[in-house]
Amino acid sequence: MRMNTTALIAAAALSATAMLAGCASGPTMTYLPSGDTGFAINCSGGDAATSWAACYKQAGEVCGAYGYDVISKDADNGATAGGSVGGIFGANIKNRSMVIRCKQ
Repeated sequence: MRMNTTALIAAAALSATAMLAGCASGPTMTYLPSGDTGFAINCSGGDAATSWAACYKQAGEVCGAYGYDVISKDADNGATAGGSVGGIFGANIKNRSMVIRCKQ
């Protein structure tokens, strides 16, 4: 069986979208310039699950009832990634990341 070109392009686009949706990761422990422990949170992606709200939710989960301070936060920049002839399968990927310090 031969797969036609349109079906092949659609399959490749779905595969690329699935990989890009998985770019968001959980908090990663890091050290701040002050020597304190902080957490880097990355919510980059192109779907609703990778919004700033998702970053703030992760921050709340990692710090719990103590709360947290946002040490730094990236701009909400984005660009089209992937695509095909005519840009039919492009995805708008937003770069979102922040560093937090849990309150004590």
